[in-house]
Amino acid sequence: MDTGNGSTPARYDVVVVGAGPVGLTLCNMLGRYGVRTLLVEERPALIDYPRGVGIDDESLRTLQSTGLVEQILPHTNPNQIMRFVDGDRRLLAEIAPTDQQFGWPKRSGFIQPLVDAELLRGLDRFDCIDIRWATAMTDCHDAGDEVRVRLDTADGPETVHARYVVGSDGGRSATRHAMGVSFEGTTSSTRWLVVDIDGDPLGHPNVEVGADPVRPNVSISLAHGIRRFEFLLHPGETDEEAETPEFLARLLAPFVPHPERLDVIRRRVYTHHSRIAGEFRKGRLLLAGDAAHLMPVWQGQGYNSGIRDAANLGWKLAAVASGLAGDALLDTYDQERRKHARAMIDLSTMVGRVISPTNQRVAAVRDVAVRALAAVPPLKRYVLGMRFKPMPRYDRGAVVHGWSRSPNSAVGTLFVQPRVATRARPDVLLDDTLGPWFAVLCWNNQPRKVLGDIEFARWKALGARFVEARPATQLHWAGHDDPDVLVVGDHTGALKKWFDGQLDSVLFLRPDRFVAGASIAQHAPELGAALRDTLTLTPGGTDAAGRMLRLAQPAP
Repeated sequence: MDTGNGSTPARYDVVVVGAGPVGLTLCNMLGRYGVRTLLVEERPALIDYPRGVGIDDESLRTLQSTGLVEQILPHTNPNQIMRFVDGDRRLLAEIAPTDQQFGWPKRSGFIQPLVDAELLRGLDRFDCIDIRWATAMTDCHDAGDEVRVRLDTADGPETVHARYVVGSDGGRSATRHAMGVSFEGTTSSTRWLVVDIDGDPLGHPNVEVGADPVRPNVSISLAHGIRRFEFLLHPGETDEEAETPEFLARLLAPFVPHPERLDVIRRRVYTHHSRIAGEFRKGRLLLAGDAAHLMPVWQGQGYNSGIRDAANLGWKLAAVASGLAGDALLDTYDQERRKHARAMIDLSTMVGRVISPTNQRVAAVRDVAVRALAAVPPLKRYVLGMRFKPMPRYDRGAVVHGWSRSPNSAVGTLFVQPRVATRARPDVLLDDTLGPWFAVLCWNNQPRKVLGDIEFARWKALGARFVEARPATQLHWAGHDDPDVLVVGDHTGALKKWFDGQLDSVLFLRPDRFVAGASIAQHAPELGAALRDTLTLTPGGTDAAGRMLRLAQPAP
């Protein structure tokens, strides 16, 4: 199959379909790892109006790993409080988490188009990334040893060849249709009018969810003086009517004194979907973001679930493309992401049902029940601290559970990210010391001595960074110095506190900072070998691996 113009088809390791936040994040990750990637987008440019409005700590940590978080932070409102109020705007419940166990605020408002633009600019750093705008993927054929991707460009049809294709092309994904997988779930019968306003007419900094049976509503403060309002539309209120200035003025009148004076950026009618693809991987084709799962907006987890997909998939694609891992590693993507995506869909759907009843009696019972729960201190803390949010925990996949001695083993969970000290940097986020790839972290032990020379050499050949975490009092003691080991000082005590709750003291951390394996010190060599086998890791790899392993490492 040729390109349509007689030339030799271009070849890539990965073709990413869709330049939304998931595709852009994934391409930045692949770019850092030196993976030859093509990003295709059927639109001529990025979408320039606000869409997602909430970003969580896990997503900010992923964006930190792309090297772009400092450019993104100016477009966020950190530590945003969410207040649920009844029809009389009396407080029902409040979500206001304050801890930052993963290094970032648990809830932040943000302007998605500006963050997307930073992610797009970030791709300029990488010669291995090509971008095609106004280019639709019309077909992709998995030929077994490669994928032939048919593109519709301004210059006519073209075919490119790729080892893998990732569809991050939204709820109507052409990639998912090409895979022939189901998209099971439901679509809500209710419709919502979403309105974004420039020049915030209220100015207060948080989120108010109005569980008003007359008309459920939401008011959200965004960065740069933008406010979002969302209103439930009643049966009989048409989409065309909802988009007229007169109708919008009636909806906004209870909230702002002069609804006719507002600068409306856009208004749009939405329905909420709760759907998940039957498979996230089929051969050399994979799905991420809305192409893989759709969920209602109530917990702001549609965007964040897509970024989790990119974080999980990016390093695995890089490992396989570089020759450091076998193709079987990609099977763990569906194994790990499906359960959590399903949990977030269920949570978002449940919250929507709690917020949205328009029956006065049902709403009154709901209000009594919520206030009763809020009166119980442990339950109030549970909600206030956002502890109801399901956290990913991988029971199977790219993890090894058999060597942990802790009854509450951390294997398969996201490791904490406190601030630490190095001998050159007195205060830095932990991930910025761990490098972009695997890390072996030992508490108060020298990694080479713990692993032994043979296993140490094998993980070094895989590009792992070795870290000895110590109490800050021992940071500058040089008795264990090794040129291949970074010493970090626990100057906040957060690392010791984490290890206080575990029997394990040696951790193998994946590039996405999930704990791949944990053990006591004497079992570290066996655990290291078991992980290499489970993850199908092979020291050495190809030339692509060489590019990956020569990534600039953070200053120690």
